[in-house]
Amino acid sequence: MSSITWGRATLDRARIRHVLQEYGVYAALLLLFLVAVTLNTSFLSVGNMRAQLLQVTPVLVVALGMALVIGTEGIDLSVGAVIALAAAIVPLYLGYGFPGMLVVVLLAGAASGAVSGTMVAFARVQPIVATLALMIGLRGLANIINGNAGKPVTDSTVAALGTGNLLGIPVMTWVAAGGVALVGLLVRRTTFGRQLVAIGDNRQASRLAGLPVRRVLVTVYVISGVLAALAGVMLVGYSAESDPSTVGLNYELSAITAVVVGGTPLTGGRVRVLGTVAGALFMQLISAVLQQHNIHQSYQQIIEAAIICFAVYAAQERGTR
Repeated sequence: MSSITWGRATLDRARIRHVLQEYGVYAALLLLFLVAVTLNTSFLSVGNMRAQLLQVTPVLVVALGMALVIGTEGIDLSVGAVIALAAAIVPLYLGYGFPGMLVVVLLAGAASGAVSGTMVAFARVQPIVATLALMIGLRGLANIINGNAGKPVTDSTVAALGTGNLLGIPVMTWVAAGGVALVGLLVRRTTFGRQLVAIGDNRQASRLAGLPVRRVLVTVYVISGVLAALAGVMLVGYSAESDPSTVGLNYELSAITAVVVGGTPLTGGRVRVLGTVAGALFMQLISAVLQQHNIHQSYQQIIEAAIICFAVYAAQERGTR
């Protein structure tokens, strides 16, 4: 084979790989959806589609904040504990009305994010260490606040957020759609978004260029905390109960999986918002299909782990600098 032919073949392979990396998650989502419908015609029923949206929406909300953090080459393991803290706070402040309660919950999420962001940005603690410590501490705090047993939450506004419908679509899904739009605009249309991506691509160079590295890092963790707290309110509304010992468990892993499967590289320097949406939907469909066909949970975990490993490999190629 001549050098020209070999070069063209290499270029073609690179183009194919690029297309798969860019659009593979969407193709996989469409293929999986067609398989789910073929195997079970009732999958398209209104009740089932609504159930899938209710399950995936809180994960997606958390994943949006996680995508921003990962875009800076960070990680936030505290989001599940922030959800638990939010769940513990909800019944304490419902006496002030839904708006007052929501403000307190979101402020608690912001404060949690500010703590982890400060540790990362100013103390230069590794993100995985800082957020792991916060994860342990916040869940303990949530259990102290709530007590040893779950508390019923019967407020109609909270219930409407968790289980209500608007034009046949869950209210929380509308809220998540608004979050997707805002985060997408933040990443693509603002100076902050460009700074975030630059810092994730090369933090040292960004610092030398005069970018506000510390401020951006703290802000992304604050946003992640606020979105996790909002997801906590959604989950309380969905279950009509506040139980920090169970709510939010493994949500940090689900969010990271959605982000990585959606194509955002763990090496930072890029944030794929629509990819994160597709990643969350894809993992939810995988779980739904396997459960509906009575696949043992152990096999489900193995399949999901294989998908994550493949996604991480692909994202590493995409994030090569």
